[in-house]
Amino acid sequence: MNNTRLLFVHVLSSLHAGTGQGVGVIDLPIAREKATGLPFLPGSSVKGTLRSNCPDLTVCEQLFGPDIAKVESNANVASSVQVTDQRLLLLPIRSLAGTFAWVTSPYVLSRFLRDIKDVQVKQVPSLKVPVIEDGKHCLVADTKTITLMKKDEPMVYLEDIDLIAEKNAIAKEWAQWISQHVFSGDTYWREMLIERFCVVHDDVFNFMLNTATEITARIKIKVESKTVTSGGLWYEESLPAETILSGILLATPPKAAKIAAKEVFEIIEKMTTDKTMQFGGKATIGRGMCRVQLVREEN
Repeated sequence: MNNTRLLFVHVLSSLHAGTGQGVGVIDLPIAREKATGLPFLPGSSVKGTLRSNCPDLTVCEQLFGPDIAKVESNANVASSVQVTDQRLLLLPIRSLAGTFAWVTSPYVLSRFLRDIKDVQVKQVPSLKVPVIEDGKHCLVADTKTITLMKKDEPMVYLEDIDLIAEKNAIAKEWAQWISQHVFSGDTYWREMLIERFCVVHDDVFNFMLNTATEITARIKIKVESKTVTSGGLWYEESLPAETILSGILLATPPKAAKIAAKEVFEIIEKMTTDKTMQFGGKATIGRGMCRVQLVREEN
């Protein structure tokens, strides 16, 4: 039996998975990979939330090991669950037509395809990464929602970027496969993702990573005067609602554990199905509400 599964996180309210104090204009930036600049949700955050949603203490200790306070310094105890960082897969970008588009790039899809192969998922897409001519073009799965005609040529308008749209079979296959697994039980949302799926050039996507995240100004008010505290203005960065991230969950029970990999996945699936979980910081102001979808093993 394969001991790995794909994991999807669908952001329902803006997600702030931060790295502490920033050095630029944004005081509290989100976590990004150093080399690529791609935002991600740390695996430790996912694992911590899963642990806090365990149905009972016994199950929690079987999956994640005993609480640190209960473990002796010389005890050899390992978790049965490993979670990778959840990396950006689809970024929602404001669109002139269709409200927004779910945007990705060839590089992001190539990394996701690598994860699919590592997890040994059956019925994978065509195993091809779509090729885009240049930064003036984009590939769409469907032209009826996010495209507008300009001189008999379909166009996609994302924020301030105008792109020539090309309906592409590979892009459609990716959209269908991703929607089937992210929204497995919801036909309406599956169709919505297909209609709004858009692949842009890596350079264009890199620009969007720095301009399309959500920036919120926060202030601290003096209770007695109702004025802003000195130094009480700061800016927070978040991933916008409808962002979709992906990663891998591994079931690796130690030999001494009284649980099998199959049971680990069954418990995690039961914990996450049709439930909303909170990830990242700023929980008390509604940040980080997400859906978690564990991909089932295919026969």
